[in-house]
Parts: sequence; C-alpha cells; structure tokens
Amino acid sequence: MVLQTIQSIFKPLAFEAIGKGLQNITGATSSLEAFKTPLGDPGLFGPQSVVWKVHADFSAMMVGGLSSLMIQALHPRALAAVWDHSNFREQLKARLGRTALFVASTTYGGVELASKSIERVNAIHAKIEGLDQQGKPYKANEPHLLRWVHLIETVSFLNAYQHLALRPLSASDCNRYVVEMNKVGQMLGATNLPTTLQELQNAIAQYEHELVFDNRTRETIQSIENYAVGLTEKPFFALILKSSFDIVPHWLLQKLQRTPDACLQINARKLALQLASQPVQWMLDEQGVSAVAKARMV
Repeated sequence: MVLQTIQSIFKPLAFEAIGKGLQNITGATSSLEAFKTPLGDPGLFGPQSVVWKVHADFSAMMVGGLSSLMIQALHPRALAAVWDHSNFREQLKARLGRTALFVASTTYGGVELASKSIERVNAIHAKIEGLDQQGKPYKANEPHLLRWVHLIETVSFLNAYQHLALRPLSASDCNRYVVEMNKVGQMLGATNLPTTLQELQNAIAQYEHELVFDNRTRETIQSIENYAVGLTEKPFFALILKSSFDIVPHWLLQKLQRTPDACLQINARKLALQLASQPVQWMLDEQGVSAVAKARMV
C-alpha cells in the first residue's frame, strides 16, 4: 500500500519532468488530442506495422532525424529549397518541432489527420522554386529531390533504430519498413522508390555525383551542433548528436568531411544513450503519441 502510494505520487512528477525535458529538446508543444480519434482508425499504417514500432523509439527518431538533416544538406538543390525559403538556421528548434509533428501525424494520426498533414506540405512545396549556388534551377516538389529527401529519411530512421534498439529488426522487417515508408513518400510526390533495404542503399548511391560539401552544408551542420538545449538536457542531447554521426554510412560520412570514431567509442556512446533513454521511453510508452494511438484502436 505504501509502495503504491509512493508510486502514485512519484510517477506523475517524473513524467512531468521528463515531458518538459523532451519539449526543451524537440521544440514540440502540440497537444495529443488529435491522435485520440477517430476510434478504430488505423491511419496510414496501423499498430501491426513496422513503422509504428520504429517511430515509437524516441532516441532512434532523434538520432535518425539529425543524421537525416545532415546528409540531406549534401544535395545543393535540395538544401537551396530550404535555405532560400526558411530561417531554419535561426529557428532550428521550431523546425524540428514541426518535423516531429509531421512524422507523428503521418505515422500515428488517423487517415484524415495524416492526409491533411501531407496536403499542407505539398501546398508549401508547390510554391518553392529558385536557383542553387551553381545557378541550377530547383523546385521543392520535383520528384527527384523529393525522392532524395525520402530515401535519406528512411535509411536514417532505420539505421538509428538498428543501432540503438535492444532488439533490432530482422532483415525481412527492415524491408517491410522500407515498403511501408514508401506510402508517405509517394503521397508527397516521390517516385521510383525502392522496396528493399538493399535497393534503398543502391538508390542513395546513385545520387553520389550530385552531392557537394559547401559553405551551406557546413553552416547547416554547425547549426545542428550548436542546437540550444537547457543545461539539464545537454548531456543527453550530446549523446544523441554524436550518435547521429555514428549511424551515417561511411561513404556519406566522408562526404561530410568527418571520420568515424573508434568502435570502442561508438559502442560506449551507444550503451550510454540506451541507458539514458530508458526513463524517457518509459514515459512515452505510457502516455506518448504511440500510446495514445494504440488506445484509439481498442
């Protein structure tokens, strides 16, 4: 009885503290009310999907998200579309918050919420065009650029999960994840998408001759490395940031003008992040967006 009383007092306080820490890191402030309905609506994927499983892992999504941003910045035309039409460098936290909401909405929202989120992004993309630093034209809704962004996001989330999960996905589930993620990519306008992890890796390699590490790429990475978090969250975020480089494929890491750390360092960091993530994941598993979506399906 005493133990239950202590738990009933401690648990809400712990969850509140963890929640505030997550808001400070991610910039996410949205309510979860929209994810509670319609009852029984599986959204684009449903609770049995690999996407629901992977995207419920907070640390993997943070690591994969940052890794994705850095790799995507290697494509000058894709980067120009963001650079010329937003202030993401000055308001990186707000941008990450919007991105996190988009991923949550398309993963765990009902069909209408997911579809409207994608429609909003498509409407924004339709208005964005210009010239990159080499004078080459770009349009944000160009399928070739949308494909690049989609491929890198998919492989980054998957690599992060495989790196950090205590029970990594099987080869067949990795392929399932690639196929499932294609649904959002196609709705955003990407075409010619791969259906296996091997095809995904091959498709990314086809972009190698287009990739450039320039002043904009450098500044983008510096913005990520200088991401502002509170003093309490700094050690946790430092692990996430370092790990985001650890999961970058070596040939792309070389493009980013970085060298991989020794295996001992990478494994020590991986273990530290796995341990540090446990309280966060404990809270999210009970009252995060994936938990709310699962309750909607009951």
